[in-house]
Amino acid sequence: MRYSDFTSITADSRKVIPGSLFVAVRGYSSDGHDYIQSAIDKGATGIICEEIPEGMSTGNTPCSASLRDPVRENAPQGVFPADIQFEVVENSRKALALAADEFYGHPSRKLSLVGITGTNGKTTTVTLLYNLFRSMGYPCGLLSTIANYVDGKRLETENTTADPITINALLKDMVDHGCQYCFMEVSSIGVEQDRVSGLTFAMGIFSNLTHDHLDYHKTFAEYLRCKKLFFDRLPKEAVALVNADDKNGPVMVQNTKAKVVTYSVRGLADHTARILEQSFEGMQLKIDGVDTWCTLIGEHNAYNLLAIYSTAVCLGMDATETLIALSSLEPAPGRLENLRGPRGLSVVIDYAHTPDALENVLKTLRTIAPERQLICLFGCGGDRDRTKRPEMAQVAEKLADRLVITSDNPRTEDPEKIIEEIRSGLSAAAAVKTLVITDRREALRTAILTAPEGATILVAGKGHETYQIIGHEKRPFDEKQIVNETFKLFNE
Repeated sequence: MRYSDFTSITADSRKVIPGSLFVAVRGYSSDGHDYIQSAIDKGATGIICEEIPEGMSTGNTPCSASLRDPVRENAPQGVFPADIQFEVVENSRKALALAADEFYGHPSRKLSLVGITGTNGKTTTVTLLYNLFRSMGYPCGLLSTIANYVDGKRLETENTTADPITINALLKDMVDHGCQYCFMEVSSIGVEQDRVSGLTFAMGIFSNLTHDHLDYHKTFAEYLRCKKLFFDRLPKEAVALVNADDKNGPVMVQNTKAKVVTYSVRGLADHTARILEQSFEGMQLKIDGVDTWCTLIGEHNAYNLLAIYSTAVCLGMDATETLIALSSLEPAPGRLENLRGPRGLSVVIDYAHTPDALENVLKTLRTIAPERQLICLFGCGGDRDRTKRPEMAQVAEKLADRLVITSDNPRTEDPEKIIEEIRSGLSAAAAVKTLVITDRREALRTAILTAPEGATILVAGKGHETYQIIGHEKRPFDEKQIVNETFKLFNE
């Protein structure tokens, strides 16, 4: 079966057109095998599946069981509907990724694809890499949590790592538009679900590994294993860039065939950075011995910037030119975004939604403005890892002067119950400095209007998002807009 001969490729029977290749994937709420007949009725001429549905034993075209991985050995033989090619495989998710790669002409081989995985820092790193390389004159693409870009064209995104068909279609679009590089977030779930199988990566970056996604992976060991798979699969021609300060860094690359390069903010490595000073306006870094001013702040951003610099050097960019371009980069949307208000107030919006990320941001704000009162407003997402909820409260209690606990994206959970699980992590003494307001808009307004003069208010959890997910509905919710509207109330 030659996948490139079909008119389209899809795992959604509703998107089948005459001549399509339909891949039957087993999902969490539905099984694609139940829709094979529907796909054929709509004109699919190729089917990839893990088993032939009962009753499909008439016609006169033999089963075409290709020998390519991951086709199942001893696939059932028989006759099937005329003009329909069947391919029986062991893993249809992986088969979908390999088929999509071939259908779109192996686009990842025609540019330098850089993937980053880790708990925190993925979006900032890929977004700034994209901006850096474009500022240096290179057309490139971006696949991120915030948005996808084909050179300068923005396309909305739903998941950290998209499905294989979307990924390969976007990569082909990038190649067609002359892109030389693509920078991509790679989630542990995306690796485990074979969304990046078949892609050829020029580089893989490991940022860090902390508590997240245990609602899906169940254990930290399984979470680590899925991250490590990304590096296990890198080709020998690739580079594996790892954070030497994270204890899981050596684990990530212990079985990789790629060339290993390290970076560190605290110790020795192939590339190093040190923070010399910082303020709300930016920080002075010494990167590989050279003083560099950057507009981002915080130790976690020192890691991000060093990873960006190291990546550029590994891809052949001039070190001096890279540092000059690095100094002009602006923060990614919703990442330590500082909104200055009346009465000396600073409202900082950040995407921090894990205990480690929240701790990093709060420590940064404490370091920059130790004399200011620090207020932390946060919640936790529904239908996600519940074990981190009390941990988030413990981090906030330790580092903030006052807490405002509210709703995040409750999804199908009761927001009141989410808040109770967050509060379970607080000590009795913390109750006196904690305000609970379930409605996030009212919580944000109250935090600003009751803040003492010169306070810093961290609004954590949603960052760049301009919506709130309640039930299955996405409702408009722009925190920057709400903050600016609240600032105006001081003048009334």
